[in-house]
Amino acid sequence: VLDDFTAETGIKVNYQTYDSNEAMYGKLAGGSGGYDVIIPSDYMIGQMIEEDMLEPLNFDHIPNFQDIDPSLKNPEYDPENLYSVPYMFGILGIIYNPTMVDEGEDMETWDVLWNEKYAGDILMFDNSRDTIGISLKRLGYSYNTTDSAQIEEAVDQLIAQKPLLQAYVMDDIFEKLEGENAAIGVYYYGDYLTMKENNDVLAFALPREGTNRYVDAMCIPKGAENKENAEKFINFMCSTAAGLKNCEETWYSTPLLSVREELGAEVVEDSFAYPDTAFMSEQCETFSCLPAEIRTLYNDQWVRLMNAS
Repeated sequence: VLDDFTAETGIKVNYQTYDSNEAMYGKLAGGSGGYDVIIPSDYMIGQMIEEDMLEPLNFDHIPNFQDIDPSLKNPEYDPENLYSVPYMFGILGIIYNPTMVDEGEDMETWDVLWNEKYAGDILMFDNSRDTIGISLKRLGYSYNTTDSAQIEEAVDQLIAQKPLLQAYVMDDIFEKLEGENAAIGVYYYGDYLTMKENNDVLAFALPREGTNRYVDAMCIPKGAENKENAEKFINFMCSTAAGLKNCEETWYSTPLLSVREELGAEVVEDSFAYPDTAFMSEQCETFSCLPAEIRTLYNDQWVRLMNAS
């Protein structure tokens, strides 16, 4: 896709990835970091807007924005849709190996991540928002609670879980689950579809306590040197051809209506990949940008968890 963009525009792309939104934020804090386009997730976009870290977009340069699913426009994290263009979206769930868990095991609950039977075979996220969020949801609380007692209770539960874990992971979860080096992990449905291509035995479960629905979106950091080229890039990424290539490679859910028309019925009728509004309202909650003092509490509680023995 990047080669296609260069061929079409003559603009060369320098491309880097990061492990988490928090890692990306650290690179950009205090300036653009030399980047022209970034692709953070919903709650981090809200935080960066709040902290005046993003440039308003000129949508005259992004005509392909019209192809974005209207339900993904004007989101809570960018209510006037001034700073972001959706790139991909999806839901979080439990990915597991049925040959490594007991037959008939209830996998549709976050409780299974605390099951002592699977000690040493459980993987959790290596970032605070997702991991604390799972514990909050298991306890029946909102992902976006600002109740410090609830957040601390969630971390207490994570400290109790810690001896059962094999590891806190990010993208190294692919190798561990595909290679059958762990039985249970938490990751995104698009990544599950990628893992299943390499190990067909893997399965996906949606916890009945509820889960996270995320949106990753393209933004331009404040002070970017090549804003017009950045907008050309965002527009290109919203083209049907580029969007289709990205979707078929990553299996994340596309916000582009024209791309959905090109995908097979098996994909677009997958209720986990393209959930209906009832599913979204009943089962899913998005991360919101939390107040600054709660973000500080998250950081402190994450350190407490990491230091717990």
